[in-house]
Amino acid sequence: MVQDIRPSGAPFKRLFFALPVTDAQRRAIAQWRRGLSLRSGKPVPSENFHLTLLFLGDVDAAQVPAICAAVDNLARPDAPLRLLLDQLKAWPRAGALVLEPQETPVALRQLVYDLQQALLPMGFEEQAREYRPHLTLSRDFRGQPPEAGVAPEFFVNARHFTLYESRKGRYWPLAEWPLTQ
Repeated sequence: MVQDIRPSGAPFKRLFFALPVTDAQRRAIAQWRRGLSLRSGKPVPSENFHLTLLFLGDVDAAQVPAICAAVDNLARPDAPLRLLLDQLKAWPRAGALVLEPQETPVALRQLVYDLQQALLPMGFEEQAREYRPHLTLSRDFRGQPPEAGVAPEFFVNARHFTLYESRKGRYWPLAEWPLTQ
C-alpha cells in the first residue's frame, strides 16, 4: 500500500466517497464526449469517471479503519440509487466540464448528509455548499459548454458506493458498501 507522507512525517491518503459507474457506462460517456470535439481542458480518463458523494481530502492513513467503521453503521436507501445525467455544464470556478442531473434524488441527498454526519465526530467538517452530483468530463476547462450533437442521457443505477484513494492521477477503491441493507 503506497502512502504519501506529510511534512510532519505522518502518512496520509487523499480520500473521497463516490458512486462508481459501470464499464459500459464509462465507454458510452467517453464515446459521447469524443463527439463534443473539445478544444479546451484536459479530458478525465474514463476509468476515473464517478459521481463524488463526499470529498475528505488528505486524511491520516491511521484514520481509514475508523472511517470505514463509521460508514458501516449508516442507514442506507431502500433501493439502488438511480439518476439521470442529462445536463452538460461548465463550472467556471472549478474549471470543469461536467455532466449533472436535472433532478437529484432525495435518497442521494440523504446519503450524502448521512455520510457527513457520520464523520463529524472524527473531525471532518460539514460541507459549506449544497451538494451537486456530477461526473467530471474535463478539468481546466474554460468557456461555454460545447454544442452536443446528441443530448446527454446517461442513467446511473448505483448499487453500492465506494471509498477511493486518489493517487498519481488514478483512483483506487479502498472499501465499498451496498446501497441496500
